[in-house]
Amino acid sequence: MHQQTEMDNDSLKKATKKESENGSSSHGVVSQAKDQKPVKATVLQKDVGLLSGICLIVGTMIGSGIFISPTSVLLYSGAVGPCLLIWTACGVLAMLGALCYAELGTMITKSGGTYAYLMEGFGPLPAYLFSWTIVMVLKPSNLAIITMSFAKYASTPFYPDCTPPVVVTKCLASAAVFVIVSVNCLSVKLASYVQIVFTAAKLFIIVVIVGAGIVLLAQGNTQNFSNAFDGASQSFGAIGLAFFHGLWAYDGWAQLNYITEELKDPHRNLPLAIIIGIPLVSVCYVLVNVAYFTVMTPSELLVSPAVAVTFGDRVLYPLSWIVPLFVLFSTFGSANGSCFTAGRLAYVSGREGHMVKILSYISLKRYTPAPAIIFNGLLAIFYIMPADITTLINYFSFAQWGFNGLTALSLIVMRFTRKDLHRPVKVPIVIPGVMVLVCCYLVLAPIIDNPEVEYLYCASFLLAGLLLYFPFVHMKVKWGRKLMRPITLHLQLLMEVVPPEKTE
Repeated sequence: MHQQTEMDNDSLKKATKKESENGSSSHGVVSQAKDQKPVKATVLQKDVGLLSGICLIVGTMIGSGIFISPTSVLLYSGAVGPCLLIWTACGVLAMLGALCYAELGTMITKSGGTYAYLMEGFGPLPAYLFSWTIVMVLKPSNLAIITMSFAKYASTPFYPDCTPPVVVTKCLASAAVFVIVSVNCLSVKLASYVQIVFTAAKLFIIVVIVGAGIVLLAQGNTQNFSNAFDGASQSFGAIGLAFFHGLWAYDGWAQLNYITEELKDPHRNLPLAIIIGIPLVSVCYVLVNVAYFTVMTPSELLVSPAVAVTFGDRVLYPLSWIVPLFVLFSTFGSANGSCFTAGRLAYVSGREGHMVKILSYISLKRYTPAPAIIFNGLLAIFYIMPADITTLINYFSFAQWGFNGLTALSLIVMRFTRKDLHRPVKVPIVIPGVMVLVCCYLVLAPIIDNPEVEYLYCASFLLAGLLLYFPFVHMKVKWGRKLMRPITLHLQLLMEVVPPEKTE
């Protein structure tokens, strides 16, 4: 398989080289020297700078939730004071988790994030189970959910007196997935520019909301803060669930670690982007909630179908239309960031032999992992088709936090087993210890609080991955390779992709 793939790779490159030679033969020697460009190695290029890195973190973390339904933390905390304290504490915990990933990312400069660290710390099996769960379920379903939110907001103005038809929203969401996948396949730089623009848009609307809130506070709208702790929940379980939902809103601190190989100067830019991005998101979340409470009482906020829109109608009229417009931009930017990182995880999994090999191939002309990005997009469209997948996907959150806890544990383990590795960033060992405990709680809390059969379905899906792992990955059965060889070669020719070159 490898020999035939390499032959096809060579033939593609020779054909490209021959075309360039034939094209240049008609020109003079001077023009040929001018037009000649250095040939890039067929690997993912380092096109992501510090600004793009910050925008990837911020733009992916801040989706539509803070604008539409930031109510779960308030619901379980019971009052304004504990709600704001929990949002702040969740930001601190997210920063601790991000610092763990900063050490891991500068120590192991491979793309794939959690996948690469589990592989290095515990071996191939945990890494495979992570890629199996994230590539096949969580990443594409997350893209599907975000684009469905985008589609609902985009279609609502055309149906002022009723809910948009389901067919319309699903078709619009599928079209959004197609556009995002096309952008990410065409160019890494283009996808980075899109991320910067839409992150700037969502930060603009946050500044507008926070600015309006500050003006209202200055005018004396502080009635919701006068007895901020009245009615606060005394239940340990309820406070725990408030933390669970708050930390879920902060999920995404590891986005940049998925593309480490494409990051310029990762030893500097990775920790710097994390140190700038996570506190920025924390400040945004807290201040936006403060602004909401200047206009709405806790009970009004809990029943509002879209909190930011309600805020805009009461404060920004007649310019209240800018809020849903910029929420639309926010969801599109978040979907773009999710697609960008998901493609890299599938690419690295294919490169390590944990997914089909074609996913590890790179576009010969665009230098993007086009097959992996297209695969993620096709799965996302598949998840858009059912009636409602949001509820089921929420049950998979325990697996996500379980893998985050294992990653923090791998950092502790490698302090003793891999002392030889260079660590440009080194956090106190108590930080990953705290993250392990927090992740254990986030895995167990929802199951203990509300045990349901859906958790067994999710666990069964995880274990089902082992049925594929042992024959196809561990034992590498020959008939599997024979089956995939012609499929891989035809897809390679169709998409003009080649295996990545090994560069030292």
